[in-house]
This record gives sequence, C-alpha cells and structure tokens, in this order.
Amino acid sequence: MFGNKFKPGGGIFVKICGITNEADARVAIEAGASALGFNLVQESTRYIDIDSAADWIDRLPRKACRVAIMANPSWEKAQRISKLSFIDALQLHGNESPKFCQQLRDAGVCFAKAIPVANPGSLTDLPDFSTDTVILDSASGDRFGGMGKAFPWELAREFAHRNPSLKVILAGGLNPENVIAAIKQARPFGVDVTTGVEASPGRKDTQLVKAFVTAVRQTSSRAS
Repeated sequence: MFGNKFKPGGGIFVKICGITNEADARVAIEAGASALGFNLVQESTRYIDIDSAADWIDRLPRKACRVAIMANPSWEKAQRISKLSFIDALQLHGNESPKFCQQLRDAGVCFAKAIPVANPGSLTDLPDFSTDTVILDSASGDRFGGMGKAFPWELAREFAHRNPSLKVILAGGLNPENVIAAIKQARPFGVDVTTGVEASPGRKDTQLVKAFVTAVRQTSSRAS
C-alpha cells in the first residue's frame, strides 16, 4: 500500500533494500531510488536497531519512501514502528496471517506483503492480505532474504496478469546486468534489490547502486 504514493512520474518503482547506514542511504536517494528498506529482522545480516538509527534516518531527504522490513512482528511492535515519524510504511516478510494484515489496514497502517516464490504453486490460491502491494521474492528456506537468487520471472508476470488490481514488486537476485531483462519479462510495478548492489552484506557499492537505478529508469523511458 505504498505504491500509489511513491511511484514517481509513472516510472518503475525502485527500492534499495538492506540499508544499514546514512552514507549508503544518501547514495541510493541521489541515484534516484523511490524507496529505501531498513531491515528490522534480527536474524538478518543486514539488521539495524531502528531506535539507534533513528537520528540518521530522520535526517534523510523525504523524497524517498522509508520502509521498515519486519517478519512476524507482534501487533504492538508493528503499531509502534508504523507510528515512527521517519518510517513511511512496513514490509511484512514473515507468515503474517490475513487477519493480522486486515487489522493493520483497518488501523490505517501503510504496508506491503512479501510472498516467497519457489515454484508456480507458491502463487496459487493466495489469501487476501488486505494490501494492494506485494513483493514477490525468491524463497530462501529458513534464512531471511538477501540470497541473491532469482526465481523464474515469468511466474511474476503470470501472477500480475491474474491479479491486475495488485502492484507487483519483483525481488530476488536482481542486479544491474539482469534488471532490464527482468522488467521486460515480468512487467512489474517495481523492483527491489539488496545483494545485487552490495560490496559486502550490509554495505552498498556506489557504482552498482547508480548502475541499477539508471538501468531501471532507462527501461521506463523506453516503455513510455
């Protein structure tokens, strides 16, 4: 439910995820990213303590959406994080129930739901998660994201075709070299990258970030 507000000029939504420091955040914003993802899942190698990071996140330019990544949060924690003045939306990456998601929507919380994709069956008979924005990410077993592996992009395109009311954000294994092909094949509302623009886990490579956003924007221009 953050797609409508933060899709600039009809172009493809670009989220740089796994941001752990102010310098990387500013590089992504200056490159033209639509959104930044801050990982609040303690099991992740890109985890940040949101309270400790509050000052520098709050200093960031407001033109990029600031998204808190969570997995199976308690109702109390989801509510607390969503009310932080420097967080614009939540992104749920766990086994959150449709009821939980409906409660968030009813409470006016802006959020998107991530769906792990392993095979075509991963995207059939999905429940209503009470959001118009979904992130299709590669299934990673018992590990949390950031695996740098892609799933078959045609699955995303088929899913988007079956669900025209949803804004589909493609994630998993994207990088500056393959994102143009991914967009052409999947035709997503947006793309989300972590590993593909890193120098090391939790540290972005400035040139890769710029190259990724540039590739996406060039694809958007050619499609318009």
